[in-house]
Amino acid sequence: MRQEFSSAQVILPSEQKTVAANIITDGDKIVELGDKSDSQDARSVDCSDYVLAPGIIDLGVFAIDKPAFHFGGITRAALMPDQTPVLDLPAMVKHNAAEGKPDLWSHPLASATKGLDGLELAEIGLMKQAGARAVATGRHWISDSGVMLKLLQYCASLELPVIVHSEDSGLAGNAVATAGETATRLGLSSAPAAAEALSIARDIALVRECSAPIHFRQVTTASGLDLVRKAKVEGLPVTCGITPAHLFLSDIAISDFRTFARLSPPLRCEDDRQACLAAIKDGTIDVISSGHDPRGAEDKRLPFAEAEPGMAGAESLLALSLNLVRDGLITLNRLFDLLSANPGKILGVSAGQIKPGYDADFICIEPDAAWQIDTRKMTAAAGNTPFDKLPVQGRVRAIYKGGKAL
Repeated sequence: MRQEFSSAQVILPSEQKTVAANIITDGDKIVELGDKSDSQDARSVDCSDYVLAPGIIDLGVFAIDKPAFHFGGITRAALMPDQTPVLDLPAMVKHNAAEGKPDLWSHPLASATKGLDGLELAEIGLMKQAGARAVATGRHWISDSGVMLKLLQYCASLELPVIVHSEDSGLAGNAVATAGETATRLGLSSAPAAAEALSIARDIALVRECSAPIHFRQVTTASGLDLVRKAKVEGLPVTCGITPAHLFLSDIAISDFRTFARLSPPLRCEDDRQACLAAIKDGTIDVISSGHDPRGAEDKRLPFAEAEPGMAGAESLLALSLNLVRDGLITLNRLFDLLSANPGKILGVSAGQIKPGYDADFICIEPDAAWQIDTRKMTAAAGNTPFDKLPVQGRVRAIYKGGKAL
């Protein structure tokens, strides 16, 4: 069935600002942009009160949480391999790829090594055949450089990007905070922020050997971002991401032992946070994702050092990220490169942009709609957010997946 989404301000690729346009779909694909359809049987959808944006592609979630994703405008999610059991077999990838369809696409990330133990490569080729579009090291860094080089070489031959966690495990150990005044005052086990830069430097050196695409899932320090910036200038196939928590919170947020602010990697100092904002502005950071990891009281209502890291971020991803637009760091169109287009390119899917031939995945957003993040009212499986009670702006008013309203 043909549909016409009319009278909207549309976020289009290669445009610097929203454009008044009509979008015509046929089935689950976009077929035309621009003038009104001359088809008599096209169903009209009036979007005059909203900004029409591509559905958000959340790169690196730890749980498929459809209510939270729908609230946040997420139409596709790349699922980390840190599941029970680990996604290190083709059958597990195939099973998880079916989760959420048809109103949500789950893209399981294949485990880089068996059991995510960092020792032996998993059956990556078979997992690609089962539907994996990328490979991930999970919550851990592969410390064995020989294993990491083999992984990069093999994935390059399969044309699969590698998504890595960046913390040198020898330095980070079991630390729960970043070394500095806050960790010292609280008496928490800590690791230097340099643990991130060391791991990134090693992995970039290996990429230089084999030209394998690599995505650093979270880069949160000034020194780590400098390494990525220089690698891009060198022409290496390197991208990186971040979550809103590391953009808008520093390690001061853990001052009262708030376990909802216990994250991985841990929150950094204010200078590093400012460096992350600068990297958003200059284009060093390619992706903003939620890091969605809903955890219940059994994981969070514990002493800080014993609590599990992670936050429920899907519902607040768009609203928090819109602060970057309001603060003048980036445009609204650039924001959806970070939320949708770039994650889609990394995964190699025909989604994340509003252009002919792409999937008709849209969200109608009201950028200035005010609301308050409230852990008691969240639709996520758990409400472990460090942004509890924060007033925000930006709501998703409608979602269309494959042209169908959800």
